[in-house]
Amino acid sequence: MSDVSFMERLLDGVEVEWKPLGEVSRFINGRAYKKPELLDQGKYPVLRVGNFFTNANWYHSDLELEDDKYCDNGDLLYAWSASFGPRIWEGGKVIYHYHIWKVVPNADLILKKFLFYLLEWDTKALQGEHATGSTMMHVTKGAIESRLVPIPCPNNPKKSLEIQAEIVRILDAFAAHTAELTAELNLRKKQYNYYRDQLLSFEEGDVEWKTLGEFADNLDSKRKPITSGLREAGNIPYYGASGIVDYVKGYIFDGDFLLVSEDGANLLARNTPIAFSISGKTWVNNHAHVLKFDTYAERRYVEYYLNSIDLTPYISGAAQPKLNKKNLESIRIPNPSPTEKERIVTVLDKFDALTSSITEGLPREIELRQKQYEFYRDLLLSFPKPEEVET
Repeated sequence: MSDVSFMERLLDGVEVEWKPLGEVSRFINGRAYKKPELLDQGKYPVLRVGNFFTNANWYHSDLELEDDKYCDNGDLLYAWSASFGPRIWEGGKVIYHYHIWKVVPNADLILKKFLFYLLEWDTKALQGEHATGSTMMHVTKGAIESRLVPIPCPNNPKKSLEIQAEIVRILDAFAAHTAELTAELNLRKKQYNYYRDQLLSFEEGDVEWKTLGEFADNLDSKRKPITSGLREAGNIPYYGASGIVDYVKGYIFDGDFLLVSEDGANLLARNTPIAFSISGKTWVNNHAHVLKFDTYAERRYVEYYLNSIDLTPYISGAAQPKLNKKNLESIRIPNPSPTEKERIVTVLDKFDALTSSITEGLPREIELRQKQYEFYRDLLLSFPKPEEVET
């Protein structure tokens, strides 16, 4: 890669000094909140660790605080409890929780984005070496501040910042490519959902409707769990409600089947697969229904249909909601001609490969680009350490 060759020339003979993070930046704690201070509506959103990564449910606050208890677009943040890692914040002005640090670099010594990449690169090692706590792991402020980071050309700040800027430019290019592919994947998923819904929408009277019990043979009586103490490690996939949970020696089923989650909470949340096909030798426990179909098109057609509809009306039980066998087999499914089912499956299989397959399509491309980014990030940030600072 020409950029890496350029970096090798740029770094040739360059002195590198490893400095504690506390010497090149400040880590400012957020604020702890009492329950009455967290509001459903308010002037400022309160950024907690859950919101930092995935949770869309926000609390708000009307509190007016010191300036350093707010963060805004462009600030470098670091989540240090339960979940770990840095992020350049782009969500507007918020109050950040005390499980998050605002990281303020010394602009004369280190670029903010260079520091971000260093923190990201070091997160996994930091977790392994300095994480404490049995129920909620966390990294202490002292531990993060004593962490060593490389500063090239420490005696020539202008040259140092130029080198840092080149490293940032290269890594930004890799990250941008991955982000573009991810955005493309999200668009394709929306397109897939649209066409799936269009292809699987039938009005009463347009086609014959059958119950799932009429479509498939139910093989639930053959499934059984293996207690963890009796499992022998092997290469046979052992399936539960939402996918593979282990690999074992023995098998119950051999062939092509459709598994449908029995777990009501899983079916309502839809965070994991609801209906999914399996092939070959497999073991299935009693948290997933096992269905056998006459043809590939029948199985995949039903799989696509079940994943497109609301199964809430078929879930029963308050304490432990589930989709029982009787309710499963009563689900009504439109039954177009075999030719039409094959056409629908062919179209949706192509979308599925593009949006979901880890061996082809965009997910594979994103995985490869992420690995490429991580490879060059490690290469560009792995400055040699002198013996006196070896850890």
